[in-house]
Amino acid sequence: GQGDIAPVEAMLEGTRERWGQFFVTSVEEDERETEAAIVYLLETTERRTLENQINQSQKMEMVGQLAGGIAHDFNNVLSAIMMANDFLLNAHKPTDPSFQDIMQIKQNATRAATLVRQLLAFSRRQTLRPQVLDLGDALSDLTMLLRRLIGEKVKLDLVHGRDLWPVKVDVSQFEQVVVNLAVNARDAMPDGGKLTVRTANVGAPEAGQLAYKGMPAADYVKIEIADTGTGIPPEIRDKIFEPFFSTKEVGKGTGLGLSTVYGIVKQTGGFIYVDSEVGKGTSFLIFLPRHVAEPEVAAEPQVTNGAPKEAAAEAKPRADMTGQGTILLVEDEEGLRSLNARGLRSRGYSVIEASNGVEAMEALEEKSGAIDLVVSDVVMPEMDGPTLLKEMRQKNPDIRIIFVSGYAEDAFEKSLPENQQFAFLPKPFTLSQLVAAVKETMTPQ
Repeated sequence: GQGDIAPVEAMLEGTRERWGQFFVTSVEEDERETEAAIVYLLETTERRTLENQINQSQKMEMVGQLAGGIAHDFNNVLSAIMMANDFLLNAHKPTDPSFQDIMQIKQNATRAATLVRQLLAFSRRQTLRPQVLDLGDALSDLTMLLRRLIGEKVKLDLVHGRDLWPVKVDVSQFEQVVVNLAVNARDAMPDGGKLTVRTANVGAPEAGQLAYKGMPAADYVKIEIADTGTGIPPEIRDKIFEPFFSTKEVGKGTGLGLSTVYGIVKQTGGFIYVDSEVGKGTSFLIFLPRHVAEPEVAAEPQVTNGAPKEAAAEAKPRADMTGQGTILLVEDEEGLRSLNARGLRSRGYSVIEASNGVEAMEALEEKSGAIDLVVSDVVMPEMDGPTLLKEMRQKNPDIRIIFVSGYAEDAFEKSLPENQQFAFLPKPFTLSQLVAAVKETMTPQ
């Protein structure tokens, strides 16, 4: 006697996961005074998959925001530690009994900074500092660390290809990729086994024949990390790069290891694939694009006022970079601001301090715009860095600015107006890095 029956969702029996929603519509047959019902099924597998993908992306966004917030606050603390440590190093000679303790602080602060970058890596919001690299040398440098990580039960075998092409990657992030994959391989071989790290050049014709999904034919350097472990079952192979997916016990893994690897490889412009057979082992194949240095084009010497342009450029006196000029330092963290100001003043600069964008604008007006450089944090109360830049450029279109932040550069670049010039210094940074960035930005181009 009920015509309004709520739909029932159920999982369908079968080898792969399928879902359906059952709807019941009552049909009354007047002649026999009996009841009948039509039951029909709407398959909801695709809808549920889409919902899961949206939920996963929302989780990623939330964790990315959390990671960014933690990185910002933690990098402020680390920057203050590293800056104070630099002052101590400058005040103590290597023969001083305290020198080794100060160096220990410096090394551990650097390690902490690396951990924060790893936290940002999975969401692809870390600041990459790519450099041209020989992968053979980079992997050789990692050998001792890998042996410690995988333990005595697992044998490590490095097989380097001959005359490897150079690649352009962030060294610390590439090391993180290899370490993550090596730790996963160790966990897949609880009773011991063999971990092989193999490198080779893959030319465009060979890459085209491989026919990996989404990878165009081009020159690559391949890094293969293979183990003789338990292997990955086919039903979960497509999920291993998803964030929060883990086959480990609760408390044994975050499910972010392989998604971190995936994020770093993709942000570097490379590709990663997995070949695995249950009971025989797993191979992760990473393809990084070959770096080709741009050839220098020999241009015709241009003449300026009767003299070749090159000679005119050489004749021009170099700017005095001995540390002169007025710097407006904008930082809401008081301890870090005072340390940065002290460091810049020790190099001969005149420094005006401001705790936020509003104070910075007031200082700019007091000086009638006569400020050579602005060093500003990005995330601040009342007025953030990008807003400050827009306001300052209205007053002085030529003002130079360095943004410092624990976030990746592209995390806030979208909020800036187009074609705006600015330098970027990722936190945490040392005193020498700050001074170098200031000198480079203040040098006339």
